[in-house]
Amino acid sequence: MSTKQTKVTKSKYDVVNNQLRTDLPDFNSGDTICVDVKIKEGEKFRIQSFEGLVIKTQGSGISFSAVVRKMSNGIFVERTFPLHSPIIDKVTIIKKGRVRRSRIYYIRNLSGKAARIKEILPTSAKVKKVEKPTKNKK
Repeated sequence: MSTKQTKVTKSKYDVVNNQLRTDLPDFNSGDTICVDVKIKEGEKFRIQSFEGLVIKTQGSGISFSAVVRKMSNGIFVERTFPLHSPIIDKVTIIKKGRVRRSRIYYIRNLSGKAARIKEILPTSAKVKKVEKPTKNKK
């Protein structure tokens, strides 16, 4: 391997690492997230929120993306977001869900209460069980 190739490779990795976002939360399939997207209208930019269920995540590094599904006017809409893209303003987690699959395509065929996903409560929100002192009767 020549030194020219290693220099090019190193600079390519440097460019990619500079474009990675550090403010992305850690989420998985089954979580409900809100993605704020910058939309250009004429000369101005506005921010549009897209809140929905994460159906799948794929890729790693700069190519990390997620498919989010939401209901809009009675119709389900799925959108793929490249999360390290400059058009993504911010990503927030609304609630964490518990699913046993990484790609939950089966949710497309379910409706109503069958399409619900169990919510995982944060550890601070869980109620701690307090032991009551027992009275010794003689």
